[in-house]
Amino acid sequence: MSSLSLQAAGAAREAIDTHVPRLVAENFASKLFDQDPALWGSAAQEEAAIRLGWTDAVRVSRPLVPEIEQLRHDFAREGVTRFVLAGMGGSSLAPEVITRSAGVDLFVLDSTDPEMVTKALEDLEHTALVVSSKSGSTVETDSARRVFVNAFERAGIDAPSRVVVVTDPGSPMDSASREAGYRKVFTADPNVGGRFSALTAFGLVPSGLAGVDVAALLDDAEEATEMLREDDENNIGLQLGVALGGTSPLRDKIVLVNQGAPFVGFADWAEQLIAESTGKSGTGVLPVVVNDAAPEVTSGAPDVMVVSLVDDEAVTEEQGEGVRVAGSLAGLMMAFEVAIAVVGQLLRIDPFNQPDVESAKAATRELLAGKPEPSPAAATDGAIEIRGSEQLLDGATTVPEALAALLAQLPENGYVSVQAYFDRLEWAQLESIRDLLARHTGRPVTFGWGPRFLHSTGQYHKGGPEQGVYLQITAATGTDVDIPGIPFTFGELIGAQADGDAGVLSDHHRPVVRLRLTDRAEGVAQLLRVASEL
Repeated sequence: MSSLSLQAAGAAREAIDTHVPRLVAENFASKLFDQDPALWGSAAQEEAAIRLGWTDAVRVSRPLVPEIEQLRHDFAREGVTRFVLAGMGGSSLAPEVITRSAGVDLFVLDSTDPEMVTKALEDLEHTALVVSSKSGSTVETDSARRVFVNAFERAGIDAPSRVVVVTDPGSPMDSASREAGYRKVFTADPNVGGRFSALTAFGLVPSGLAGVDVAALLDDAEEATEMLREDDENNIGLQLGVALGGTSPLRDKIVLVNQGAPFVGFADWAEQLIAESTGKSGTGVLPVVVNDAAPEVTSGAPDVMVVSLVDDEAVTEEQGEGVRVAGSLAGLMMAFEVAIAVVGQLLRIDPFNQPDVESAKAATRELLAGKPEPSPAAATDGAIEIRGSEQLLDGATTVPEALAALLAQLPENGYVSVQAYFDRLEWAQLESIRDLLARHTGRPVTFGWGPRFLHSTGQYHKGGPEQGVYLQITAATGTDVDIPGIPFTFGELIGAQADGDAGVLSDHHRPVVRLRLTDRAEGVAQLLRVASEL
């Protein structure tokens, strides 16, 4: 499956009929692929001028394919068959969906949870590390690099021979990696933002090393590009963008659901693209990743737009409200990127910046430098400590009372954001709290693993509409991992990231309740039980 197809009904169809003819008349698609930075107005022009390289990613990335394949074969001859990717946001989400959809193993380390870091460090004899960062200054990625290099050395393995780097040319990481003698340094087009980098070296190198046919991926993207660059009313990218950002009134909760598409995790990749690109200046559209049995799929709420990923046959069937879209993985990635460019113009925002992401990073750095004592819990209920402002909690001393206090702040057009700062692989069952809260509130609920979501929906939480209420979940652990050359551990780092983001949300007048599980197993079970009984 390589062609793109889309079917829309209801408000989405009305928006397409209203806006797409104008976009075609203004040659939006061809100007986009000609990299015209004026499409989003004068305020966005400077940023757009250095962020449109993704439109030419297929051509720029082709020469990487033989280099990736040769390195993979070289590693295989040396018995290196396991790859760990240290990256965040756009550097990790694209390789994750590409490899999972292809049925290929890649350990994506986009967490600072010490238990997950410990798992990543297993089987070093057969492991190589891919460090992926535009600058190399991302604290999570740099910390992972440090701990892996140290672990390789302690295991008697030549560390530089096991480290592959993907970065921007001329970045601090580029020069430092070459000086360190790392096995291979791949550089990507610097005129591509992280969340648009799926078909650049950031998406292709870890995927190709793990075993994906990246040449075929580029072939699919090239075929889709020929369609997407046309100024035509059947252009799927234009139609999808208008459905996402052109309804009136704006349906600003975008429910993403896989209903038969042969992909694993595509919505998680699209979540970052949509949220970080549009959630700013008090506006935006919020992606809500759900399963096909989720309440939001059939809620009929007036601010919800359901976007279903389907196979080709499903697009031809009759449908109700919403959008169905089908295509190859790379083709859909290109279509969604074009769509977000359209949304930016419709909402009159710069889709390429992320002005509020840095605030949580700055708060984390400040906490790590000061190492303040943790704030005392307002109350403890079983295996869960409760924290929150005195005004918000209003005397709540149990988890049900604390949740009730938080949800009482949920506006009629609001959403609930659940943020869990611990091992997403071991405790994936916690994600079921999302459906439980959605059924109870009748409102969209997002679920994000920290610190991963800070590079994704974190921008929307601070920069988007003031509609959310936030449930932060952290967890104690008996495991910790030192970070060589840095005066804090992974446990201290993830704690500071949670504390810092909660503080920034509070500064933005967002209601936050914080639950700390003093025992992971008991705390998860207790929390799910409470949520099911609301």
